Amino acid sequence: MTTTRAEPQPADFADVRTTNLAVVLRHLRAHGPSSRAAIAASTGLTKATVSSLTGDLIAHRLLRETGLSGNRIGRPATALTLDGSAYAAIGIQVSPGQLTALAVDYAGDQLLLWHRAFEPRRMNSEIVALAQRAASRVRQHGRHLLGLTVAVPSPDLRDLIAGSLRQKDLVVTVAHHAVLAAVAEQRQAGRPGGDLAYISGAAGLEAGLILDGHVRRGGRLGGFTLGPAGSPTLQDQAGIETLVKRALPDFDPSALIDLGPAVEQVAARARAGDAVALATLAHTGSYLGQGLAVLTNLINPEVMILGDHFATLAEWLIPAARAELSRHGKASAVRVVASTLGLHAAALGGAVAHLDQVDIGRIPQPVG
Repeated sequence: MTTTRAEPQPADFADVRTTNLAVVLRHLRAHGPSSRAAIAASTGLTKATVSSLTGDLIAHRLLRETGLSGNRIGRPATALTLDGSAYAAIGIQVSPGQLTALAVDYAGDQLLLWHRAFEPRRMNSEIVALAQRAASRVRQHGRHLLGLTVAVPSPDLRDLIAGSLRQKDLVVTVAHHAVLAAVAEQRQAGRPGGDLAYISGAAGLEAGLILDGHVRRGGRLGGFTLGPAGSPTLQDQAGIETLVKRALPDFDPSALIDLGPAVEQVAARARAGDAVALATLAHTGSYLGQGLAVLTNLINPEVMILGDHFATLAEWLIPAARAELSRHGKASAVRVVASTLGLHAAALGGAVAHLDQVDIGRIPQPVG
């Protein structure tokens, strides 16, 4: 799965029109409603070219006119904006004990967000049933489905789930959940280019990478060994389950499929000044910082985003992680921030990955 999010520029190669359609769409995605003249001025395309391109995009129901734009001298111009009335996409996230379905229209507006508990032995049938229900609901909203992506924590699940979901009238993909969360961060959280790493703790300690604006494979970060052979792994020292065991000594994390409530309890104790919780968070943040230093040496991202359960605990983890990065001389090379996308970032990324395909100029056939 590869997508490009670098700032678009007018093209000078064979498929000029496709590329310039992408220039217009991505300008509006980044800057919001704009007049044709403003699009031309910002992108370097001629006014005649912009007029022709936007006419096609309106006919395909990807753009619509939305009143007048007054940000100019003289007569107000008609503003254009993305049109979400015709197309949508779905992301389904597989988490321990829970499925999340999220649908967004082409304008980026959320159409549905569902959470469903499931039994592991019935995972495939539950995913198929949820996908079918979500697709039916989106179509009831009058949208044509651009595609559906399932976010999974393990590559072992990809072929299994993809085979179960084959539908001739729907594009279905399966991808790593941390990668899709990185896609969501890149698009929805205003990080359109450059390098970033999304750090997930929901199903092991994993990272999703975007390098030079391109999505790369995700994988386990927790397998790193910080020390001589036989030393504990990063997962052993900085994983969420380990953190919960240390911060809540009276709690058995293995009794829960979903660690979310336990993580919230750790946060509550830390806010109350609980010494054990605070010491555990400092310990975990320090080891997490060591892992981030290793990752910085390998790929040198501009920003590292602590996601899902790590984001819940970020106010305590980030200071310790930054201190460790400083010790390794990496603090000035990378920013460490908390995700604001919650626990369903991968589902969101799965949906917007299909919108990205339109944004690069792959225009769907017009729908009625």
